[in-house]
Amino acid sequence: MSTGAPIPSPRDIDTSQRPFVLIWEVTQACELACDHCRADAKPSRHPDELTTAEGKRLLDSAAEFGDGQLVVLSGGDPMKRDDLVELVRYGTKQGLRMTLTPSGTEALTPDNIAALVDAGLQRMALSVDAPATAHDRFRGEAGSFERTREAAEAARDAGIPLQTNTTVCATTVETLPAVREFVAEVGAVLWSVFFLVPVGRGQILDPIQPERAESVLEWLQDVSEAAPFGVKTTEAPHYRRVALQRNGSATDAPDADAIGRRGGIIAGDGFAFVSHTGELFPSGFLPKSAGNVTDSDLVSLYQDSTLFESLRDRDRLKGKCGACEFRHVCGGSRSRAYAVTGDPLASDPLCAYRPSGYDGPLPDRQAAADR
Repeated sequence: MSTGAPIPSPRDIDTSQRPFVLIWEVTQACELACDHCRADAKPSRHPDELTTAEGKRLLDSAAEFGDGQLVVLSGGDPMKRDDLVELVRYGTKQGLRMTLTPSGTEALTPDNIAALVDAGLQRMALSVDAPATAHDRFRGEAGSFERTREAAEAARDAGIPLQTNTTVCATTVETLPAVREFVAEVGAVLWSVFFLVPVGRGQILDPIQPERAESVLEWLQDVSEAAPFGVKTTEAPHYRRVALQRNGSATDAPDADAIGRRGGIIAGDGFAFVSHTGELFPSGFLPKSAGNVTDSDLVSLYQDSTLFESLRDRDRLKGKCGACEFRHVCGGSRSRAYAVTGDPLASDPLCAYRPSGYDGPLPDRQAAADR
């Protein structure tokens, strides 16, 4: 396994110049039919996916952000691409830190995992949303949970750090304590807890209410203080506000897991997403394009596009997010704001916090709860 590129200190990364995380959705094809799927994935690959050559040019461009740029190959299920090992090896040679988020399918064999690790893969993230039967139902295929467990064991045996991703919605929230036990059992280094954004198939699911989200975030703080793994949230940056209110600090220190973490990352500000056809989005859950990497420069699009510049300016946020004293460490989920209101700068409707002295309009769900 390659030792990979040098790891830049997360706190040294200027997110106006480079993303901390660059996601490339290498395909939307997947054998699963998950209830929450952002991509509304289908078994067959799209004819306009980036080719191997186009993908390598994208990785060349990603390397221009600087040493050790973190790249996540996502999907769909990236295992559906027969050039996946080639892409991981190429990105590693370009000095990128290559990571992967595959689906729990029969393609995720120990041999395939070993080949990816040999090509330089530095981390694998596997999704577990609930205990076995409920997970399989959520993922739309019997046996997915056991295949995911076997893949986790194979990753551990191959010496690759493992991350576990979990979706939080009304269907899964009660099972979080059981999933927490699974994360510890498989030896994951990080638990990434994703709070549902109503896009793709996820529009048919019920999100949890803001007050419940607050209690889950407080519980996750408890877990982070006691668990043998790190905890982060996705599309719930107010986790950092909860940490500040509780501990006086929201700084995420780098872990000894070859990746590191940092706070203050939201869609378009430290985070960018390249779709399977090359569109650059602030996030996969905020499908508003800044341009296409096949005919525009990736670095310039990230640094200079009006969309990304607006998302990096926390003083342009509207409503209670704009008035919030925590906006520079939180910023709210721009993806959820866009999904619910059509405005990526609007208030995050999942956050229950009311800024001190704020008497302006509230997101609909919070206003309804206050009535």
